[in-house]
Amino acid sequence: MISQYLGFDSDYVIIGLAAFCVILFILVVVNMGKTSRLRKKYESFMLGKDAKSLEDTLVTRLNQVDKLLSANETNEQNIRKLFDSMKFTFQKVGLVKYDAFNEMGGKLSFSLALLNKSNDGFIMNAVHSREGCYTYVKEVIDGNSIIALADEEQEALNMAKEMN
Repeated sequence: MISQYLGFDSDYVIIGLAAFCVILFILVVVNMGKTSRLRKKYESFMLGKDAKSLEDTLVTRLNQVDKLLSANETNEQNIRKLFDSMKFTFQKVGLVKYDAFNEMGGKLSFSLALLNKSNDGFIMNAVHSREGCYTYVKEVIDGNSIIALADEEQEALNMAKEMN
């Protein structure tokens, strides 16, 4: 009766409602499966734990995280101090071995340049001869020496300055 007033066949309405029920049934089954998996995960998480022991575990972990953060901050401060003190240590090295006198051989004499990060330091020159070994030190400031350098000393200084 009503279907005649509205101008459509009631068979189509019944088929549409049946299809809708089938779709709803499929969605309910899928939802039940997901809920079942979630319940299993929850039960395995809570297995052997009551609320108090779970809370204790969380508090313990948070305390450990606080300790780690504090230790990390201390480590960062120590690393900064190390880098600050490294500016003044000898980081760049240049070494040239040579024969001071033709008759000696074996390259027993050497020039050693030691520089810090800002190219301050010294050049040590050891000259070996038959009579003995003589050592000289020349100060280096900003990569230059106010005292004239021998070729070997200049070569050692250049080697040290090229290091990064």
